[in-house]
Amino acid sequence: MIDGQLRPNRVTSNALLTVIADLPRERFLPEGLRSVAYADDDVPLGGGRFLMEPMVVARLIQALEPAADERALVVASGRGYGAALVSRLVKAVVALESDQSLASAAEQTMKELGIDNVQQVVAPMQGGVPASAPYDMILIEGAVREIPPAILDQLAEGGRLTTVLAGPNGALGVARLALKEGGVTSGRPLFDASTPLLPGFAPPQRFTF
Repeated sequence: MIDGQLRPNRVTSNALLTVIADLPRERFLPEGLRSVAYADDDVPLGGGRFLMEPMVVARLIQALEPAADERALVVASGRGYGAALVSRLVKAVVALESDQSLASAAEQTMKELGIDNVQQVVAPMQGGVPASAPYDMILIEGAVREIPPAILDQLAEGGRLTTVLAGPNGALGVARLALKEGGVTSGRPLFDASTPLLPGFAPPQRFTF
């Protein structure tokens, strides 16, 4: 996976590649799906949820430039793989998931792997976790139509957020980096990605005349 998928696709952070090599990706999947853990694709988990393609999650984390003294929020953390990767690169992680079964599986896997700096929260994902904000970095582990303002508001000054903005009508999405500087959040595109849209992240309907 590292030599065939990540390095050829501009994943160059030695710290991140070391963490990916050390963390058993298959442990974050149900037993029946572990044979496809290292496939170059999103792995369906049911209910419209997926384990994100290795290259995409790696590049999103790399773009955040994690630092050892930072605090992170991982939104739509699923069975915990992205949160576990981030936990090896920062001081503490809050993992937000709305599906109790996915969150419980994540907690069990992290306990088994001795990962003790991840706080699992089960709540609606669009609101983030304001009680523990602000965060130095936020990863939304899936595609969204737009980044919820409530989540952007939880970035610390100098904070970074990455996710994939879904394309219209099935078009290719674009991974995006948001930065908060001087109290203002701006963003820029990173790369194209076909990441599936997260359920529940559609923007509110607007009236037209």
